[in-house]
Amino acid sequence: METHRGHFASRLGIVLATAGSSVGLGNVWRFPVETGEHGGAAFILVYLVCVVCLGVPMMTAEFIIGRRTHKNIADAYRQLAPRSLWPLAGYAGMVCVTLILGYYAVVAGWVLKYAFDSLTGSLATVTDAASYFNAFSTATWTPLTCALLFILLTHLVIVRGVQNGIERVSKVLMPLLLLLLMVLAVGSMSMPGASEGIAFLLRPDFSKIDSSVVLGALGQAFFSLSIAIGCLATYASYFKPDVPLMKTASNVVAIDTVVAILSGFIVFPAVFSVATVAPDAGPGLVFVTLPDIFNSLFGSAPVLGYIFSLMFYVLLVLAALTSTISMHEEVTSFFVDRFHLSRRWAAAWMTLATMCLAALCALSFGPLSSFRPFFGRGFFDAFNDVTALWIMPLSGIVLSLFVGWRLPKSLVIDELTNHHTIRYPRWLFVTFFFLIRWVAPISIALIFLNELFW
Repeated sequence: METHRGHFASRLGIVLATAGSSVGLGNVWRFPVETGEHGGAAFILVYLVCVVCLGVPMMTAEFIIGRRTHKNIADAYRQLAPRSLWPLAGYAGMVCVTLILGYYAVVAGWVLKYAFDSLTGSLATVTDAASYFNAFSTATWTPLTCALLFILLTHLVIVRGVQNGIERVSKVLMPLLLLLLMVLAVGSMSMPGASEGIAFLLRPDFSKIDSSVVLGALGQAFFSLSIAIGCLATYASYFKPDVPLMKTASNVVAIDTVVAILSGFIVFPAVFSVATVAPDAGPGLVFVTLPDIFNSLFGSAPVLGYIFSLMFYVLLVLAALTSTISMHEEVTSFFVDRFHLSRRWAAAWMTLATMCLAALCALSFGPLSSFRPFFGRGFFDAFNDVTALWIMPLSGIVLSLFVGWRLPKSLVIDELTNHHTIRYPRWLFVTFFFLIRWVAPISIALIFLNELFW
């Protein structure tokens, strides 16, 4: 076990671990939903612009904070801006990831249950996917057990440290995830009638681009990359001094985008193969729509249906696990740094807290469904609202203002160039500061208003 602050051993480990932090259920689940609701290819084009103009500079900004200080997110803000209110953003980030882990573990537990049911073949015998999901999610012990088991899997990685845990596991999970994505995409595009789904993703209808499409793309780019909540800064605190921050951010954003688009090529050819399913099926796509699609498409070839279903839900498990690892590590790192706990004890306290929150969220669909103490919202919905509607966008605005205006420009350039050992053209710095000072805070403010009011 590590008794000191660790670091990533290789550039490949950095990219894969950080990409794992960004890649999650938001890529494989939310991206197809957003794409379906906003018209397909036109949305994807706008999304690509958003990840370049918002994702890369914001991720780089968070890297600067973490690598400059080599501290957890709260102490990083405190070191860079002592005796000020800026460190509150770091504490807000840790509260955010703790609450997210509480409800994210529940959804990850659902995915784990579906992967197990796919393995045993019981999912293939389901005749009414909606009733099946409703009965499972509103039960008491099964969703609770699955959520707690998923947190335990996360704990087993975190307790082994940065190199032996996070980096080593990321080098296995991320290539496996990408391999599954490519195999599933090829299989989905080979289905009868898949050509319409492929055209939906590749043939843009520019008349569909309006404010809702732009705001949806901005929101997807922001939320799917896990920006501004401290996970990326925590990982960057383990970077060595020679890591090129802007190049690393570009690589991570590229991987995240590839995963999202490949997910679209898995979902929509399958969706269009079943004429009764609309491409804007919504959040129920993963647990209700797709099981029905798998069963109907492969009714004459059950072995193919078994393999496709199992691979898909294993893919979701891997995507969820890479995200929960980074969120858990953020708070574990704080306990290690601030209270000088061993990694074993720091991880244990975080795991215990997360299990308590996850239990409340899991039971909010069943025994606690009538207990709605948060303005008529249960634990699961309240945690989601507080994090997605408030903490994440406000933290994003604070991050952009902090790096763009509060930090000395010379410090930012020093980090971007690795103490002037990397040479970039002047226009790149001008563009970066313009995006981080103006484009990012305005865009995130629009996301905030859109999520809150519109």
